[in-house]
Amino acid sequence: MTQSSLPASLVVDQHSPDRNLGLELVRVTEAAAMAAGRWVGRGDKDRADGAAVNAMRRFISTVAMQGTVVIGEGEKDEAPMLFNGEQVGDGTGAECDVAVDPIDGTRLTAQGMPNAVAVLAVAERGAMYDPSAVFYMDKLATGPEAADVVDIRLPAAENIRLVARAKGLRPEDVTVVVLDRPRHRALLDEVRDAGARVHLIADGDVAGAIMAARGGTGIDLMLGIGGTPEGIIAACALKALGGSLQGRLWPTDDVERQRAVDAGHDLDRVLTTDDLVRGDNCYFVATGITDGELVKGVRYSPGVVRTQSLVVRSKSGTVRVVESEHQVAKLQAYEADLGRPRSAERAAEPAEPRA
Repeated sequence: MTQSSLPASLVVDQHSPDRNLGLELVRVTEAAAMAAGRWVGRGDKDRADGAAVNAMRRFISTVAMQGTVVIGEGEKDEAPMLFNGEQVGDGTGAECDVAVDPIDGTRLTAQGMPNAVAVLAVAERGAMYDPSAVFYMDKLATGPEAADVVDIRLPAAENIRLVARAKGLRPEDVTVVVLDRPRHRALLDEVRDAGARVHLIADGDVAGAIMAARGGTGIDLMLGIGGTPEGIIAACALKALGGSLQGRLWPTDDVERQRAVDAGHDLDRVLTTDDLVRGDNCYFVATGITDGELVKGVRYSPGVVRTQSLVVRSKSGTVRVVESEHQVAKLQAYEADLGRPRSAERAAEPAEPRA
């Protein structure tokens, strides 16, 4: 029997990500997190990022997909990167857009601060928004209760009031997560004047957006200017969580502004979750590097490394929290079988200082 003669419900779409892809992708972020974990608190964010990138690149080559990196993080930070246009996966399976951030929160990792995560998002080919090198956007994120009532064009105080009403809270019960940046001084005053509480984060607004959308984190709303790549990655997660992510491109100078206009972007346009990632078949995976409200960080003990990950698929709405114990000796042997001399965890271990 040919595929064309099968019932429609049984035909596999070869151009869509496979239904089990999320459980393959988590191995990639676990490897990046374990590599970065060896650099937590060591004060060297570039070496931490380089270790995570190398580990992610090695492991993503084993995933059954024909992936193209369309959102890479290194270009904005001039850091080690999985570059835009890089082909990833093992060359089989579906054609996919891939967005990567081997460490969302390199400074958090280097300083041993909370909420550093390794993240990866995958969607159908052509689904992810192309920001044309506009690296920042003004963003709003919230959970399903208030997703249909908030509007980034409204004052912060009004959005706080709308979130409070949708969640059955008072404005003073609402907690807003904001990146700790000088550009947000006026926003912080506005949030506090509205009676809401502020939860400042040093970096890592992928985690911030998801905390705002996921119950049990104590966060109700995210506001402020952060990375465009992070917004697109977070949108993949909010697709499944039922939350809302809204954004407006925020060029940092006249050159970037003109580049955006020349590329056809309307800088006043409000980009919704569906604009940032089209369709309803995408994956988001995050593995903790340091402890945070979203996931726990990497933990080491003799011969064993423990990780915790969040695995989300939009089509089914499934959210999995994956607790893994990695036997270091077996992981090394597995990588040796793949032709890799050392595990991601050991390969990224800092060398002993020279005398």
